[in-house]
Amino acid sequence: MVAKQEIKFFIISDSVGETALNIAKAALAQFTDVSPVYFRFPFTKTEERLDVVLKQAKEKQPIIIHTLVTAGLSHKINQFAKENELVCYDLLNPIMSEIVKRSGEQPRGEAGAIHRLNDRYFDRISAMEFAVMYDDGKDPQGFLEADIVLLGVSRTSKTPLSLFLANRNLKVANLPLVPSAHIPGQLWKVDPKKIIGLTTDIAVLNNFRRERMIAYGLNPNTAYSDTNQITEELNYASQLYKKIGCYVVNTAHRSIEETATLILEHLDLDNYGSPKP
Repeated sequence: MVAKQEIKFFIISDSVGETALNIAKAALAQFTDVSPVYFRFPFTKTEERLDVVLKQAKEKQPIIIHTLVTAGLSHKINQFAKENELVCYDLLNPIMSEIVKRSGEQPRGEAGAIHRLNDRYFDRISAMEFAVMYDDGKDPQGFLEADIVLLGVSRTSKTPLSLFLANRNLKVANLPLVPSAHIPGQLWKVDPKKIIGLTTDIAVLNNFRRERMIAYGLNPNTAYSDTNQITEELNYASQLYKKIGCYVVNTAHRSIEETATLILEHLDLDNYGSPKP
């Protein structure tokens, strides 16, 4: 077996550094035989702090990815990298320079501006609380207040998807579908455009359910994971979706992010849950 190639990354930011880290991870997702080592340096807002980081960078020879907007720091790190032949990617300043050219407005140079505690932030907290309160059909009244109602049989990612969309400032309620269970009357009062039906493939669902039973230390071969039972549940869900006339997404082999993007596109919403211009 060939050993994975280790590559060091310095993630430097004057805020939390999530942007740079996510871009590094997105690039690395294309490589199966690379073992990344991340060195994170958040809240690097002074030259003294940056000098310490750059000294380490000279020793370790990493790939540097930074999102520094604090005055002078981005130039300092770019110049240092050039002089010491270090690979360095400045993610924000080239884009901001182009915005300055086109708009004539100068950037504020405010670190962490995207994370300010503004109304949108508190709306997101409220949406997260809503998702928890109305998870798994706990209170059908939530369907009438929700921006999105997710329907699906067990293990079609309803709860994680609800929380992910809540992080986009959307109030999401979800309902697990069981053929023998009663459908709450409130669901029929919801605009079908707001209802999303989740489905999946039989083999994928069978595998998920078996793994869940094993994780609980239980026998994986039960009615819960039986393919005939799964087929019945998925057929029931499919018939309900047709009756409602809602948008349906197959979550098999899709990440939460991919499924959420399909839903946002369907609803013509941007990544913050607002109507697209």
